Amino acid sequence: MPRKPINAADEVPEQESAQVFDMESRLGKDHHQSLRVWLRMLSCTVLIEDQIRSRLRNEFGITLPRFDLMAQLERHPEGLRMGELSKRMMVTGGNITGITDQLEQEKLVVRVPDPNDRRAYSVKLTAAGRRAFERMASVHEGWIDELLGGLSNAEKSKLTELLSKVKQHLNGPMTDNEE
Repeated sequence: MPRKPINAADEVPEQESAQVFDMESRLGKDHHQSLRVWLRMLSCTVLIEDQIRSRLRNEFGITLPRFDLMAQLERHPEGLRMGELSKRMMVTGGNITGITDQLEQEKLVVRVPDPNDRRAYSVKLTAAGRRAFERMASVHEGWIDELLGGLSNAEKSKLTELLSKVKQHLNGPMTDNEE
């Protein structure tokens, strides 16, 4: 089976594809390097996310937000309250409710009343949900390996180190409570 291009740029000469898909290529030479770095990170994120969205839909018939919700629940077998899911996924409570409703109809998650607050529910993966997520997560990891296959392990380590440094700077200095 012929290899499916990672993106439409694969079929465009390299010089043209940089103009089409790299947001920073629209900047003039007088723009700051920091702006170029940020736009390059954004371009890479968008390209990878688009591929993952498409592959999840084609392979498993699931959306990225549904996959992300299941990933959160997989990390917390005791379940998470709807508000906590909303905060972790950085989407509104209404979005979480809609996604949870769909997954519940498919018997992949279940709402469990909170014993400490009768008004609240926790959401948990069902056994079927856990099995489905494990299968999807394994394939997803392979896709990420493929999409980042242009980097050596040493380059991935260095990139992780540099991005960790950026993240630490953005989060600011840790307080005594955070250490």
